Amino acid sequence: MSAAGANVIAMHAHITAITLGVRDRAAARRFYVDGLGWRPVLEVEDDVIFIQAGRGLLLALWSAEKLAAESDSQVGHGMPPISLGVNLDSPEEVSAALDAAVAAGARLLTAARHQAWGGVSGYFADPDGFRWEIAYNPGLSFDEAGNAVFRDIEQ
Repeated sequence: MSAAGANVIAMHAHITAITLGVRDRAAARRFYVDGLGWRPVLEVEDDVIFIQAGRGLLLALWSAEKLAAESDSQVGHGMPPISLGVNLDSPEEVSAALDAAVAAGARLLTAARHQAWGGVSGYFADPDGFRWEIAYNPGLSFDEAGNAVFRDIEQ
């Protein structure tokens, strides 16, 4: 480790969500759910679909425009319509991970902030422009088998 990295808090290497910014959520649902037979674990009508995509991994189908708005970035202006997500255990961990990413060379898109869905998240772009969401979602956990467990949260 370099001397410059000695004081940086490392972010554990894992991905818990891949969010595809889709142009038409209903068409994406027809493809992934009806066509490929993938089973949603949570569907929020007219908003987002979560599909278990592997042990401890979710595929989210969400509006490209909403993804761009939440991350304070623009669709079609160099930002791929995708975000890679890391869910952490507290809002403080979200802030620390965002700070670590920026210290490593990322561009901060949004600082950690409370979101309408009840959790805290922030976004950064890596050196190639790929968008990462760092989140604390008190309504999401994974069981011992790696399956997503959603529960209602007070907002």
